[in-house]
Amino acid sequence: MKLEEVSLKCKKVLKEVGRVIVGKEEVVEKLLLAILSDGHVLIEDYPGLAKTLMAKTLARTLSCEFKRVQFTPDLLPADITGTYVYNQKTMEFEFRKGPVFTNILLADEINRAPPKTQSALLEAMQEKQVTVDGTTYRLKRPFIVIATQNPIEYEGVYPLPEAQIDRFLMKLKVGFPNRSEEIEILKRRLAWKSDVIEVKEVVDLKTLIDMQKAVEEVYVDDKILEYIVDITRATREHPRVELGVSPRGTVFLMKLARAKAAVEGRDYVVPDDVKYIAVEALAHRIILKTELWIKGVKVEQVVRDILEKTPVPKGY
Repeated sequence: MKLEEVSLKCKKVLKEVGRVIVGKEEVVEKLLLAILSDGHVLIEDYPGLAKTLMAKTLARTLSCEFKRVQFTPDLLPADITGTYVYNQKTMEFEFRKGPVFTNILLADEINRAPPKTQSALLEAMQEKQVTVDGTTYRLKRPFIVIATQNPIEYEGVYPLPEAQIDRFLMKLKVGFPNRSEEIEILKRRLAWKSDVIEVKEVVDLKTLIDMQKAVEEVYVDDKILEYIVDITRATREHPRVELGVSPRGTVFLMKLARAKAAVEGRDYVVPDDVKYIAVEALAHRIILKTELWIKGVKVEQVVRDILEKTPVPKGY
């Protein structure tokens, strides 16, 4: 598939999602970049900001099978991966697949489940497979986890360990709509006369996989590679940072930059592609020094400062 075709289809997807989601074009586009990069997304924001609706709508436009799991303190690993059930007719145990066997899995309020259940997703996210009682089952392709968590509730939750957070390609924040956008939300609800909105399937599953393959053909110049590495290494050497970005984060930033170039219809990456997605790709991988965290210094601002100070390659 040519990258011009990828760009055209992405614009059609974004337009269709825009019929439902008001004023969050950049958030939806970045979520689409993650899907094109075949990576997982953590959305951290307040309740009622259409996180679930956004994920569900995007899945429908991409013809992806969509499943949602509400994470709770009593959720067991088998509730996600599946388990063996005894069949009285055949007198044998049969594997009953869990909700992880889908294309897009919404892990709603992932930090409400205990660590043992959270870790059940680790193999699926990293290896695209599930192992139950010594038997390995391959997951569908594509397989994307979109996890949500509430940033203001700290009672009855189990914070995600850094190792699991690092496996998310990016971390997004939706944010509240402005006044005019919120008015438009009300107007659309009146026009629809229903809480359920039907959207069109813009691309089929095979086409989506072809789009992911096309992104892998985007060229990245050595100067851009050096620019990406300079940014991530700067996070490790920054005086405000206790722990900087891992090499996995460096690779993920490159993947997202390639996806951005593909959406723009280009077969090569430019520095602006890297800058566009750097905060979402890197901020959640950085741990600030304790005294700065207490003072309220935002890790996103540290990434923005690094972007401003890192020289752009000559010729761009």
